[in-house]
Amino acid sequence: MVSDYSGNDHDGVSDEEGWESADEDMGNDETPSQCLFCTLVCPSTKKVLDHCRQHHSFDLKTVREKLDLDFYHTIKLINYIRNRIIISHDTVPEVIRDIELGTARHALSEDKYLQPVLEDDPLLFSFEDEDEDEDDLNFSADKKVKFLEEQLGKLKGEFAEYQEIVQRNFTETLKERIESTSEEGSNKLQEKAVATDRTKEVGRKERDDDSHYFTSYAGNDIHETMLKDAVRTEGYRDFIYGNKHLFKDKVVLDVGCGTGILSMFCAKAGAKKVIGVDNSDIIDKARANVFENKLDNIIILIRGKIEEVTLPVKKVDIIVSEWMGYCILYEAMLDSVLHARDKYLEPETGIMVPSHINLAISTLSDSEFINDRVNFWNEVYGFKMTAMKEKIDEDVIVTGLGKKSLSSTPVTFCHLPLGTVTVEDLSFIGPFELIIDGGGDGSKKGGEGKEEEWRELDRLDGFVIYFDTFFLPHPPPYYASAISSSSRAETWEYYDQKTGGRGVTFTTGPYRTVTHWQQGVLLINQDNLIGESVKEGDKVVGQVEYRKSESNSRELKIEMRWTLQRGNGVNEREREQLWHMR
Repeated sequence: MVSDYSGNDHDGVSDEEGWESADEDMGNDETPSQCLFCTLVCPSTKKVLDHCRQHHSFDLKTVREKLDLDFYHTIKLINYIRNRIIISHDTVPEVIRDIELGTARHALSEDKYLQPVLEDDPLLFSFEDEDEDEDDLNFSADKKVKFLEEQLGKLKGEFAEYQEIVQRNFTETLKERIESTSEEGSNKLQEKAVATDRTKEVGRKERDDDSHYFTSYAGNDIHETMLKDAVRTEGYRDFIYGNKHLFKDKVVLDVGCGTGILSMFCAKAGAKKVIGVDNSDIIDKARANVFENKLDNIIILIRGKIEEVTLPVKKVDIIVSEWMGYCILYEAMLDSVLHARDKYLEPETGIMVPSHINLAISTLSDSEFINDRVNFWNEVYGFKMTAMKEKIDEDVIVTGLGKKSLSSTPVTFCHLPLGTVTVEDLSFIGPFELIIDGGGDGSKKGGEGKEEEWRELDRLDGFVIYFDTFFLPHPPPYYASAISSSSRAETWEYYDQKTGGRGVTFTTGPYRTVTHWQQGVLLINQDNLIGESVKEGDKVVGQVEYRKSESNSRELKIEMRWTLQRGNGVNEREREQLWHMR
């Protein structure tokens, strides 16, 4: 459009007349543009920005100056706003508040916002016109034409560079990976790092334990599995709805909000404000879920890591989170929840939901399971595949067992009070003593009569780990009469006489309905197997050590030392074994 006025004379129009015409067109910019916050289409970008100032109290120029945004970050800001309004259906006040509070700054570092939300969005290339001082335009026609030519050249250059950046975003990663596979490509990358971006290259070499973790929660499947786990979802729902007095007019933080289900439970229970935080792409669908259920006036959703985002409040009354992983600590999400607790939860009155975890262990004696999972490879459709058994006992097997697979009553080897536990406490050694008794329900005893002689069990095949989750309806301190390491979900009940609040619990163990967590099975390797059968009254005494993997902090190592103490007083040698949860 500007190039129409780059010459000295057009169809008999003088220089001055041409300039006035150009000046008028630049001021009006007759390319229709849509408002950043509503569906109104204005005849020019100038009128769009005027409309945003007058009707939405949003001054793009002021925001640019306040946030110190250059050309490219301003483009990201425009696309960020359009993405949240058009795609995520966020409310206007929520979007503007996030920008003003600085919580949107993290998003402006993402190159995906260089990609236009609206095709051929005129506002992306006209916003700088607002910054021009009109007094600078009051000079001679020749200078005005020269000024326009310079501006046109500048705009073309910026547009070309912008297109190059957008294109490079799609190809840069693949190109660099291909180059890095050859010596020549590696040299080029090193030269590029030294010459242009040493910091970025160093950052690329740093270990990344998070990307795959957050990406794994971006799709529907994993959330569908969790939501259909009625034990899990209804446990949270029953506690929140059954203790509405705790949530009424309170500020709640939902760490790792996923689809937003727990945030919506809290909003329905009467919370004044719920802030959900998640660093996965699923948060875009969570925003749509909140909007569809008309809870956007209560729930605020923020994209990012809880360690990095800035919340719109200094303190919250309640933290709710479904952070539990396989064998409880796989994926290390509890670290983030404890960071949120220490930074945001009211220290005296704050409530953690859930409030406690008991981690339990039992012995496994199940020949059918061993035949199905291990000996299966001895002959497969007439072929031997024993190589498949190699290292089969090095990884924790996540599976759902029945209570008949256990040969001892489970005991707790770790008690986690979430109001006080620290990140350092999550690497620990927990002792245990298991008595061979048939799993606590007598199912291993011969016949129906209780007086019949104990039937010898299969050998000790491994160990089973699971956890119980407890929800107490008040803040610390917690008394042993309410909850302790000996508490088991199958028998635990709690009622607060003062408030009428009721505790809720659920187990992931083999005595109740199977959950998506199932149980962790740790098979004993050949070197540690004891050939003889175990008998009633034998004891397994030892300790369990939990620690993070050195190669990935979200993976888990479980190491055990144990001794089988026979009922006749004879002790077997101490065994030791390491399992990986990865």
